[in-house]
Amino acid sequence: MEKVERNFMDPIRDVNFAKSKIKLANPFTNFQAKMETFFLKKGYILLLIGFLLGRSLILAKLTPFSVPFFAAVYLVRKDRAPLALIGLIAGAATLSVADAVSTFVLTVLFLLSYKATKRWLKNEVKVVPFYVFFVLFSGSLVEGYIVSGKFTLYELMMAGIESSLGFILTLIFLQGLPLLSISKRRQSLKTEEIVCLIILLASVMTGTIGWTMYDISVDHVLARYLVLLFAFVAGATVGSTVGVVTGLIFSLASISSFTHMSLLAFSGLLGGLLKEGKKVGVSIGLLIATLLIGMYGDGNAALVKTILESAVAIALLFLTPKTLTSKLAKYIPGTLEHSQEQQQYMRKMRDVTSQRVAQFSHVFQALSNSFNHQSEPTEWNETDRELDYFLSNVTEKTCQLCHRKEQCWTRNFNETYEFMKEIMLDMEQKGGEVSQKLYREWGVHCVKPKKVVEAMQQELTYYQANQKLKRQVKESRKLVADQLLGVSEIMGNFAKEIQRERENHHKQEELILEAMQDFGIEIEQVEIYSLEQGNVDIDMTIPDYQGHGECEKLIAPILSDILGETIIVNSEEISPFGHDYCHVTFRSAKAYSIEVGVAHAAKDGGLISGDSYSTTELGCGKYAIAISDGMGNGERAHIESQETLQLLEKILQSGIEERVAIKSVNSVLSLRTTDEIFSTLDLAMVDLQNASAKFLKIGSTPSFVKRGNKVLKIQASNLPMGIIEDFEVDVVSEQLRAGDLLIMMSDGVFEGPKHVENHDLWMKRKIKELKTEEPQGIADVIMEEVIRSRSGYIDDDMTVVVAKVKHNTPKWASIPVPQFKQKAN
Repeated sequence: MEKVERNFMDPIRDVNFAKSKIKLANPFTNFQAKMETFFLKKGYILLLIGFLLGRSLILAKLTPFSVPFFAAVYLVRKDRAPLALIGLIAGAATLSVADAVSTFVLTVLFLLSYKATKRWLKNEVKVVPFYVFFVLFSGSLVEGYIVSGKFTLYELMMAGIESSLGFILTLIFLQGLPLLSISKRRQSLKTEEIVCLIILLASVMTGTIGWTMYDISVDHVLARYLVLLFAFVAGATVGSTVGVVTGLIFSLASISSFTHMSLLAFSGLLGGLLKEGKKVGVSIGLLIATLLIGMYGDGNAALVKTILESAVAIALLFLTPKTLTSKLAKYIPGTLEHSQEQQQYMRKMRDVTSQRVAQFSHVFQALSNSFNHQSEPTEWNETDRELDYFLSNVTEKTCQLCHRKEQCWTRNFNETYEFMKEIMLDMEQKGGEVSQKLYREWGVHCVKPKKVVEAMQQELTYYQANQKLKRQVKESRKLVADQLLGVSEIMGNFAKEIQRERENHHKQEELILEAMQDFGIEIEQVEIYSLEQGNVDIDMTIPDYQGHGECEKLIAPILSDILGETIIVNSEEISPFGHDYCHVTFRSAKAYSIEVGVAHAAKDGGLISGDSYSTTELGCGKYAIAISDGMGNGERAHIESQETLQLLEKILQSGIEERVAIKSVNSVLSLRTTDEIFSTLDLAMVDLQNASAKFLKIGSTPSFVKRGNKVLKIQASNLPMGIIEDFEVDVVSEQLRAGDLLIMMSDGVFEGPKHVENHDLWMKRKIKELKTEEPQGIADVIMEEVIRSRSGYIDDDMTVVVAKVKHNTPKWASIPVPQFKQKAN
């Protein structure tokens, strides 16, 4: 008991210990979470921003930030608008009481005008900037009139400038505020949103103009820290952009800050370029920019002061936790953290998709097991029950009114039951008749033997029909189970394929690019998806494509030498505009290839043949050759055989196993029509990697394999498709070799020669006497021999398909690349 209790309590102790360890190890995380809750979720950051914007000035006179900020907060977070208003009034009060009163009056005027006309507004976001424009314009004019007592051109121009700035700032704040005030943001920011965020932050920092600490300007330190932060997180492009925008805002706020814009832009550029050096590299960029720009200042005192300001900004950068910079980098496109975040999201989506597909696979497998589940005890019980029903129906018609019922079924139940059971079995075996010996024995036992036998003969007809129906249902269930199992296997394989991530082949891609450049071939992009032996998959983008076969003649041979196997061009997608570029896919070549020749003729020399054939390479590295012969001749037989092949080809391309595919086609053909329209099928599946072949023959004639001077016969016995709903498909396997000739034919060719008793020997002799190795020539010769034997008459549709198995020899030899092998080693 003590041991059980200790084992039960161990996980709880481990969890408590882990929690305490996390609390001790990450005190900053808890503090950060509390600060995010206080500032972001509760909205107190709006109070701070409002305070700084309330005292921000443009051209040392205009205050266009207050009303736009309040309007944006009122639309984005209406419940926190009072906090923003308090901050704005408090900030304006640090300038003067008149500014605080003006801010309050203008915001109230905005609220009144907005609420008075809100019922007629359809899109508030588009209309609010115009409200801000007219409120600021009218407020500036009234304020100017109160001060000077008249309207002057100068006052009118200043009112127009301030109201225009308010209009633009409203749009900017509407874009930037959601990024600061809402904790759950999307994973990437647009370029416009980044710029709006920087303008908002720079505008807020202008509220610190005039603040000093130990003779160090707070606004300069914060501006340089902002540039350093974005240069470190996002690189030179964003860093220089932040420097230019921040410097521009500060130069508008104060003329003395005009030279500061050059320093911020230069430091953002240098810091971003030195981003690989982490925080040290970015800091060095700021110091270099500070020294270069500071030399144009007013003496050593100004240079020392600006260096100290940069040093404080660098100290703030080093104090910035890595969690904050990583979190900020996730929202900026182009950063490593953003790419990793996107990859993680894609992996999550891939895993979810794979799990769903796997679940569907399990569902289909469960359905297959449900249809296929037939336990032996159930079958025996079902047979006994059906026999009881059979005998019950017979006795109801014969024994129910017999005076010896008590004697037969009460006193001698077992003997009577066994007698009637034996009679029924005897009738099943002899087509409804009963042997004389058994009839005499039954006559000794029963007083009405003839009546009972006639009743059993009548009931046996219904019994046999019922048994046939149940067998058909059972066969259909078996076919459905096989089909569902095939679908389950396909979906299971698809789920595994989804789980396979693309491997990182950056080094190999760079080496391939360098090798191509050494040969003078310009390649814009190389993407390697797989380097697995026999399954290489590489995509390339070639600019200025000339269309002279460069991919097949140069690039593929170079890749063949680099990868140590034959690489071929799988597909080319050429630009429709003057061959500006070309997207090429390179794949591994198959070990074997198939060359096909076909000869066919319709009955009496007609145009439409009842035979159809198909030769296609399936996606799983197999080559399928099929001949189908529809019953009869003409258009109806042609349609039947053509549909058979098309349906089979689609099912095989989906990846379902050959047996199940043929059974599925047979089921469709047997159920879709009541007409006696049947089709034969001769299918050969050749694996292009090892030349192994499977032959499935459904009511078709034999096929032959010519290997040197030997001729092999391939034969299997199955009924034509569509006659019965279920049958066992005989599969004949044969290992082919390079140089083998596979000859397949319809019955019109095999049974075509006139006055020939043994068609096998005749066809083998003709094949052995062939003087050519070309598939098309062989097909033509066989067809000509058969027609000649009929004195030029064509009595049936005839089709011959000849396939030659060959080693897949590339058209171009590989081009050696010794430099690549040295670098790879």
